[in-house]
Parts: sequence; structure tokens; C-alpha cells
Amino acid sequence: MRPVNKTAIVVALGSAQTLAWGSTYYLPAILAAPIARDLAVPTSWIFGCFSGALLLSAVLGPSVGRRIDRHGGRGVLSASNLVFAAGLATLGSAHGFAGVIAAWILLGIGMGAGLYDAAFAALTSLYGRHARGPITGITLIAGLASTICWPISAALDAEYGWRTACFVWAGAHLLIGLPLNLLLGGPGASIATTTTGRLHDAPQQRRAMYVLGFVFAAAWFVTGAMAAHLPRLLEAAGTSATAAIAAAALVGPAQVAARLAEFGFLRRAHPLISARIAASTHPIGAIVFVMAGGGPLAAGAFALLHGAGNGLLTIARGTLPLAIFGPVGYGLRSGLIGAPARATQAIAPFLFSIVLDAGGPRMALVLSSSMTLAALGGLLMLRTGRDGGAVRSADPA
Repeated sequence: MRPVNKTAIVVALGSAQTLAWGSTYYLPAILAAPIARDLAVPTSWIFGCFSGALLLSAVLGPSVGRRIDRHGGRGVLSASNLVFAAGLATLGSAHGFAGVIAAWILLGIGMGAGLYDAAFAALTSLYGRHARGPITGITLIAGLASTICWPISAALDAEYGWRTACFVWAGAHLLIGLPLNLLLGGPGASIATTTTGRLHDAPQQRRAMYVLGFVFAAAWFVTGAMAAHLPRLLEAAGTSATAAIAAAALVGPAQVAARLAEFGFLRRAHPLISARIAASTHPIGAIVFVMAGGGPLAAGAFALLHGAGNGLLTIARGTLPLAIFGPVGYGLRSGLIGAPARATQAIAPFLFSIVLDAGGPRMALVLSSSMTLAALGGLLMLRTGRDGGAVRSADPA
């Protein structure tokens, strides 16, 4: 049954996404070190398992999207809470590295079925071309996942230990996340009756899919790199440790502010315009940071610009495929388009660390800026249709 209260669905799904991101994607930042210490393994091994989980989620993305196209998002997202709970419980029970591997396999399956791509597809199956507002709404709420969940994980670890923290998050998926995702209905009637398991795109549409896959792969490389190394990057460029941490903390608020802008005055603009703006902010921030000599104000400006662009690009990952191809087959397409992005996000921390260590902060900023400029170049290859709706590949000059 199609839900009638869109606001309630957005709040419920946004809250469930906050839990999903905070207890999985953002978990290693707080718990990787104590887990590695207790199990007597290098911390890098824990992050290696996390990267493997992201790659697994990339592989699962298209099949998850196809299922949501056919049946709606309620079953998939609800099942993800059960898998998340099992993975977190397995992690909390691990007494050797094999247990950690098993836990992150489960968590990788959960991330493939329970993070933004699945949520965007669920909203599109419900609201069709009118899903842009709900997509923005859930990213606005879940944009605070790290801000909310990092302190909770840290407090639980400090007071009770990392195992209890994992068990608490597992319980939260059963007691909070599962009931919230069960509020979703099935797919909207217009989508359910026209969706098929295969895509029959014209060559122009296939080119647009390739372009978008490249755009998000390039952009999410930078997202993964900055999430892992932003404070260290700022310190290496001459910012004090205190100022670097303070500047990095601005990324979250900047993401939320940018999403508020998308929800407000940018909501009437085509999502391609927002995406182009988003892809421009990181290199502009890098130029400002380098030219200012890496002081605290410059570090803050860079973090704000990077965060704002990242916040808008997250929305664009959901809204651009909808604007380009429409709602039919959205889940499968978004899964295919998003798979390279998850893969580059998984390998980015390792590769960016090599460049930062070998070439220094300027070379690292050249790499990250080049990636976002490449994404911008891909977006410039697309243009809005005359009706302001569909987007198509620009004809070769």
C-alpha cells in the first residue's frame, strides 16, 4: 500500500539511514583501534575488512536495485536491519580475526541493501519523478550520522568496551531501524506495473550511464580519501593539530547546510546544475588553502567547501539518474551507476595515503582536485532537455 504521509516516511527513513550509516560506515573510525588492540592484529587489517565490505556492497548493488524496482523497498531495507544486527553481533562476539572477517561480510551485505542507494530506490518506487524532495530530506537527516553516532560509539567504548558498543548497535537495528523501515509501503502503482528486470536503453542513454558512473566514481574517490585523511592532510600542509581537527569537524555542518540549500532555493534548479556546483567546490577550496599557506582559516574554508560539495553530490547521486532516465528501472540503474563509486571509495584511503606520504600535501591535493575536475568534465558532457526534465549526452563538437 502506498503511504499517504510523505513527511512521516522521510523522517522514518532518514532516521533509519542515520542508524545504518552511523553503526556501519562510520564505525571503524571509533572502534577499529580497540578491536585491533584486543585481538592483537594491526589496525590496518580492520580497515582492510571494511574496504572489502564496501566492495561487496558494490557487487550487490545492481541486484538489490532490481529487487526494489520489482517489489519496493520495504522488504529489502527491513531485511538489511536483520543483517546489520547479525553482523554487529558477530563482530561483538569475535575472538579472532576470522570472526572479524565474517562480521564484515555480513555488514557488507547489509550495506549493499541498506544504505543510500537502496533508500533512494525505495523512495523512487514510491513517488516516481516526485522523489527528489524526499531524497533530499533523508540525506538532510542522515547527514548528521557521524555527528550523532561517533560520540555514542566513543562513549560506549570508553564506558563498557567495544564489544558492548557493537551489541548496542545491533539491538538498535532490531528495536529502532527495523520498525522504521517497516513503515514503508510497496512500490507505487505506476512504477510497479511498468518496471522490468532488464534495461532497454537507447545508445544515448547507455552513454549517459557510463558518464554518470565515471562522475560518481571520481567524486567518491575524493569522498573516501577525505573521510580517512582530512585531518592528516591539513596537518601535513602546516595547520596545527588542534586547528586541523577543528576544521575537519566543519565538514558535517557544511554538508547539512548545502543540503538545506538544495532543499530550499536550489530545489527549482535542475539537479545537473547542483551537481556541477558541487564538483567545483573541492578544487576551489584546495586553491584557497594552498594560496593562503595552510593556516587555520584557510583550512576551515577548505573543509567547508569540500563538505558543501560532498553534501550536494550525495543528493545528486540519487536525483541525477531520476532526472536522466525517469523512475522506471531506477533501482537497477542506480545500482549499476553506483557500483564503481563504492569501489573507488573503498580503495581511496589506501591510494591517497601513498600519494600523501610520497608526494606531500600539495601532490595529494592535486590528485583530489583532478578527480573532482574530471567529475565536473563528465557533468559538462550532459545537458538538460528543453523541458528541463530529462538529461541527455551532449553531441560531440
